[in-house]
Amino acid sequence: MRSRRVVEEFSVSFLDVICCGFGAIILLLMITKTVEPILLEKSAINLQGQVADREQALFEIRGKITELRRQLNDAEGDLTTKLTELAALQRELEQILGQFDNLSEAQQEVSIESRKLAAAKQSLTDEMQRLLGLDFKRSSGLVGGITVDSEYIIFVIDTSGSMQSVAWPQVVRKVSETLSIYPRVKGIQVMNDMGDYMFARYAGQWIEDTPALRNSIITTLRGWAPFSNSSPVEGITTAINTYYDPDKRISIYVFGDDYTGESIEDVVEAVDRVNLADESGRRRVRIHAVGFPVYLDRPNARVYRFAALMRELAYRNDGTFVGLAEYQ
Repeated sequence: MRSRRVVEEFSVSFLDVICCGFGAIILLLMITKTVEPILLEKSAINLQGQVADREQALFEIRGKITELRRQLNDAEGDLTTKLTELAALQRELEQILGQFDNLSEAQQEVSIESRKLAAAKQSLTDEMQRLLGLDFKRSSGLVGGITVDSEYIIFVIDTSGSMQSVAWPQVVRKVSETLSIYPRVKGIQVMNDMGDYMFARYAGQWIEDTPALRNSIITTLRGWAPFSNSSPVEGITTAINTYYDPDKRISIYVFGDDYTGESIEDVVEAVDRVNLADESGRRRVRIHAVGFPVYLDRPNARVYRFAALMRELAYRNDGTFVGLAEYQ
């Protein structure tokens, strides 16, 4: 019997295949090991460059921040300096304004003193020379200390009971003396402290100055007794509103003994509203006042108010207030 051929578990072909497979794996491993280090090295180089770029950018940003902080500190220093300079300028401005206020007050005082000086020098003006003549002489240029320099005169006379009963003869005498020192004026008017005219037919007009008119004024005054409230504000206001003329030199003579009103300021302000000052500071009319000693032996608040009122009115309106101390 033919014997069977023994089959071998591992033939040459099988070994060839196995060897080829192992060889392929080895080749793959060799190829992989050769390429991988090159790729890792390039990746590391690229990352280091980016890190270096970022660090450089960070350093630049820090440098810019430092520069900006320096600029900010410089700007804050400049601002502080400017604020200090501004505060110094503000103090200088306040000092200048204070000096200006003091200068304004000084100018006002100078203006007041100038008006006083002008009033003192008005005892003989060009108009008086024309009216009185260059050779005219008198023993006194004043009526109880009152300057005389006007072309037109207005009497505002308190016709109250106290004046009528005690001081009226002296009132008539003082009116006559006042007229006597004006040899010639362009116009005369007489009213009481309420603004009522002595001669109603001449209301709102100037009465021509004549010897007959002067005699008529004195004669009528002796028995003239219209109602009075012992407050001269109505008469003064009427006189200024009716007769003021910028081309005329006018003086008002207020005769009285007391003031029954409550407020001196109200009267002064009422007169200020009508007797305005021109550009030179001169008032529309000059206001003089004469106080009669009716209550000299028994002074009261009304007498003091009258003296205070007349003194303030005369001062503000370029005039003079004279308080008579006795009957003459």
